[in-house]
This record gives sequence, C-alpha cells and structure tokens, in this order.
Amino acid sequence: MLPQHIGIILDGNRRYARELMKRPWDGHKMGLEKARQVIQWSCERGIKYMTAYVLSFENLQTRPKKELQMILKYFGEEMDNIVEMSDHVIHKFKVRVRFIGRTHILPDGLQDKMKTVEKITGNYKKHVMNIAVAYGGQQELVDAMKKILEKGLKGIIRPSDLNETILKEHLYTNGQPYPDLILRTGGEKRLSNFLPFQSAYSELIFTDTRWPALTKKEFDGVLKEFSDRQRRFGR
Repeated sequence: MLPQHIGIILDGNRRYARELMKRPWDGHKMGLEKARQVIQWSCERGIKYMTAYVLSFENLQTRPKKELQMILKYFGEEMDNIVEMSDHVIHKFKVRVRFIGRTHILPDGLQDKMKTVEKITGNYKKHVMNIAVAYGGQQELVDAMKKILEKGLKGIIRPSDLNETILKEHLYTNGQPYPDLILRTGGEKRLSNFLPFQSAYSELIFTDTRWPALTKKEFDGVLKEFSDRQRRFGR
C-alpha cells in the first residue's frame, strides 16, 4: 500500500555541499534539482499529496544572511522555471502547487512569483504539492486559533463547538488528508516543528542520506518500508 500523502523534511543540503567542498548555497541548489526528481518519482508511483518542508520560520531568523539570500534567489528562479517551462515536472504531471506558512514575511517579489505559480497550477487535479516555506507547525496552530477566535468573537463558533474537525479546517492543509508518511533525510531524527498536528499518526522514516544524494532506489525502499508497516492509529 502506498501513502496517499507524504511529507518530506529536506535536510542535509549544507552538509552535502561541505562534504563536496562546495559553498553552502551550492547544496541548496542541488537540493532544488533533487526536489524535481522526487516530485516525478512520487507522481509516477501515484502519490497524490506531497508536502515539502523547504524553509522553516526559524530559518529566516537564524541562517547566515548570504546563505538566506541565495536560498531565496534559487527558490525564486525555480518559480520562474515553473511559469516559463511547459515541460517542467509540475506541468508534466499536473501538480497543483500550494505554499503554506507565513509567506507574507517573504520579499514582495517572491510572493508575487509564488502567487503566479499557484494561479497557473490551480486547475491541476492529479497531484497536490504543498511547499512549506517560512513555515512552522507551532505558528500554524497559532494562526489557526487566531482565525477561530475571530469567528468566536463574531458568534460564528462557540467554545463548546471547538473540536478536532474545526481546528483541522483552519490549518494550512485544510481539505487534505493527514500525511501517512513523513520522511526526513540528512541523519537527524526529529520533526523540527513540521506538521505537529497533522503528523499525530504518521509513520516516520529517517535516513542518513543527505537530501541531494537521495536515490530512486532508496526512495522506493522508503515506500516499501511504509507498505510493510502495520499502522495502528492509537489502537
């Protein structure tokens, strides 16, 4: 059985670049190239929903200025590629692209590019790609509660109404199933504020392989491990 929704924490770009004696942002550029491949592998295997943790909310405060500038530069260039290249993997497999996170804090020009990508892929229905950028799971929950409180003050939602379903409807991923599988590359074994509410019963798989070095064989191995697991959902 394949996951309907896979979440991926794209980790290890900088360490991969360091191992190759390259600059940190060279690793991020290679990571973007790998992302195209993994989107293709996922679509070819029939996975409908993908959520990629590209840049955390905390990264915007903690990454060195030059490195962050280059990350955003490459990210913007990839948005241009999606807009301009009809043979891009996004169009080839009819992938609707959505950006989740506090994207309003990103540079205005980049926000415009992201909105354009969302618009031109908005009618695609075969696959959905959530790109988590300026994203934090705790921040997502805070943003959801703000929306709920605003409705509460207007009398739309009563305290007694609040339940998991209402909270789910106010998350960035509203309308999508929770991720069945979360894969983290790069050797770390934690979720790092990624989809904390949605991942309650996700299967977690960690690999030491740096994100840019992930192979098709290893990706298929991850899917095989997932299919071999017995999911319990708290039972």
